[in-house]
Amino acid sequence: MTRKDSIAARFDAARDYDQAARVQRIAAGELARRIAQSCTHATPLRILEIGCGTGFLTRELRRLFPDAHITATDIAPGMLARLAARIPDRERLTLHRMDAEQPDLTGPFDLICSSLAMQWFENRARTLDLLASLLAPGGQMAFTTLCAGSFRQWRDAYARAGVTCPVPSYPPLATLHEEWPLSGAGLWQEAEIVDSPASPLEFVRELAAIGASYTDHRPATGSQLRRVLAAAHSNDPFAVSYHVAYGQFRRALWPGVFVTGTDTDVGKTVTAATLVRAWGAAYWKPLQSGTDDAPSDSTTIRALSGIDAARLYPPAATFGASLSPEDAARQAHTRINPADIGLPPHDAARGPLVVEGAGGVFVPIAENYLMIDLMVRLALPVVLVARSQLGTINHTLLSLAALRARGLRVLGVILNGPPEPIGRNAIERHGRVRILAELPPTDPMGPDAVRQLATHISSWTDVTDSVQ
Repeated sequence: MTRKDSIAARFDAARDYDQAARVQRIAAGELARRIAQSCTHATPLRILEIGCGTGFLTRELRRLFPDAHITATDIAPGMLARLAARIPDRERLTLHRMDAEQPDLTGPFDLICSSLAMQWFENRARTLDLLASLLAPGGQMAFTTLCAGSFRQWRDAYARAGVTCPVPSYPPLATLHEEWPLSGAGLWQEAEIVDSPASPLEFVRELAAIGASYTDHRPATGSQLRRVLAAAHSNDPFAVSYHVAYGQFRRALWPGVFVTGTDTDVGKTVTAATLVRAWGAAYWKPLQSGTDDAPSDSTTIRALSGIDAARLYPPAATFGASLSPEDAARQAHTRINPADIGLPPHDAARGPLVVEGAGGVFVPIAENYLMIDLMVRLALPVVLVARSQLGTINHTLLSLAALRARGLRVLGVILNGPPEPIGRNAIERHGRVRILAELPPTDPMGPDAVRQLATHISSWTDVTDSVQ
């Protein structure tokens, strides 16, 4: 019997799951709340649920999205049978036996979700990548899983009894963050749920009752377990902490990157032109200001890269003043509604799209809306452009921290200016990021210069494959 067969068999035998699964019910309810918050502007119509169990999350999804079709899957056929009995109305609901690590559905889905099933995955990163490929462009994944710190009191009881604890080690949030696919942006947040079983022995029985008793490690013998139970009894009242990670990921609408900078005039437009040239990419500047003083960045990009006009998408809004988009719009006696920023009709089959921001990550676009909020909406991996000179370490590390705090994936940093190995090394080490390229000063700047700078950039395939 394989590991997956053993896990499925235990869940099949979990006849009293609903009565004992208190934490599972709480986690599913909280995940449903977070999903509802993230779907205020776009209601999912095609939903895939992984590890549905007896339907704690399934029922919440039906309540939240009554018009959606839900495909609820589980590795255990017994769980699917119990869910079918609890939801006799099968309209817009399909039950399907499936191992999430070997999905046999084609999608696309607007929402893929799962509550407390992910901790059973053997290869989380690979599975997340497979599931993300089933998302429609702009679709989202939402998961809960156990993370580091779970079962702390139970582990302590094993330690005091001198017995090796068979409970698996769960990943810290930092590891989970790194495992999101490159095809979008994702963020994990942690919450602690403290459960209070009637006794340590009842806790053991309830784990078996919900089918969660499988372990990859050798379980304790009878005499060892008695010592553990005695040690656990010394904590009165007995409680168990579950550290639950809530993860939400949004797939980008197209393949590509968002080019931002540590500051204004760090060379974003020349860098964007270089990327367009190196990757044969399309280009879009969502918000353009400063056209009273200089040609638009789109005009500059076309001149420098030689991009075909059909691959150059017009800005959603253009302003004359050399100010932030918010202030430039105000000076033009208007305002920017972020919801009205029209997205270009880019076809993913035509290759990557280079999107260039205005200024740095915290440049204002509108009231309570910054450039980083637009970046989150687009969910593209980020290329951060920085100067190579003195001061770049602080500015670059601050920008990296801000991007990661919002769940954005950083593809890498491009340094503009004379090579500065000490600063480069500090950024790589402290920023935990790779330097995609160091672009030397070039004079005069023109198409020939950009053609030469593009030789410093790896191909799109090599860049993206190296971070999967």
